[in-house]
Amino acid sequence: MNAPDLTTPSHPPAPTLPITVREGLDFGLDGDIARHWFGGDAFKTRFFDAMSVLFPEGERFFIACVRDYKDQLHSPEQAQTMLDFAKQEAQHTKVHNAFNKRLAAQGIKVDKILANQRRHLFEHVRKHLSKRHTLALTAAAEHLTALMSHAFMQNRHHFDDADPRVRAMYVWHAVEEVEHKGVAFDVMQQVAHVGYLHRVWALVLVSLQFPLLVFQILNHMLKVDGYTRAQRWGIWLKGLWWLYKPGGLMGPLLWPYLAWYRPGFHPWDEQAPAEFQTWLGAMQRSGNPVTASNALQPHT
Repeated sequence: MNAPDLTTPSHPPAPTLPITVREGLDFGLDGDIARHWFGGDAFKTRFFDAMSVLFPEGERFFIACVRDYKDQLHSPEQAQTMLDFAKQEAQHTKVHNAFNKRLAAQGIKVDKILANQRRHLFEHVRKHLSKRHTLALTAAAEHLTALMSHAFMQNRHHFDDADPRVRAMYVWHAVEEVEHKGVAFDVMQQVAHVGYLHRVWALVLVSLQFPLLVFQILNHMLKVDGYTRAQRWGIWLKGLWWLYKPGGLMGPLLWPYLAWYRPGFHPWDEQAPAEFQTWLGAMQRSGNPVTASNALQPHT
């Protein structure tokens, strides 16, 4: 019998956001959206487009890895939380599949990328690694998406030039990632009893693989856009500076990222900031995710 991970508090912090399943949201993604919808910038656009391509199969993988433990949960509350997590992830899959059809129509090899990803995740990772390993990878990936969601919402000025409809999709996705950011972690700790070194290994692996995969897809997209090798070099240099310069998109992620490696860490050590409540309030009043997203943009 596996011993509990004593580096994790027995009573983890309570979440500040309930998990809410939002179905049938209309982002207006069937409208006339520019190919480079992020202020005409190819790198910024394709960086997020590349993540969108990866989300559907990734979300399916997360659901499967958490559901591996559905018969070992300790309470009806845990079962409901797992169900709500799965429903949210399923909605993300649905919306990003719809958006990815736009990318496929542009010549992006979406089907081939998804087939390769599906084969890797379901025919290799889930086949050859234990359930505890795949759950740890899921919790680590959820940590990355949650910390990106926190940072992107709190530094929303970076997205002033984005198309409001696509921005709304990512803001909604960010809110829900934060709402359920503790689910996979709690199952990993409380049910699967994954230890400290195991979860550290998982985040190191995900931290290496995920950006490399995003960058590979991004480069494919730039080729499809018709940029020459020399042009792509310029786009990459400018884009990487945007990502990693002081005050850039990724800078605020460093300390929240490193928190994972602290013994006793829990995702809800960092509570949801005011921006999430702003979005929730605007969404409740309007019922429109684009309006709710615009409420976060001071220049909109």
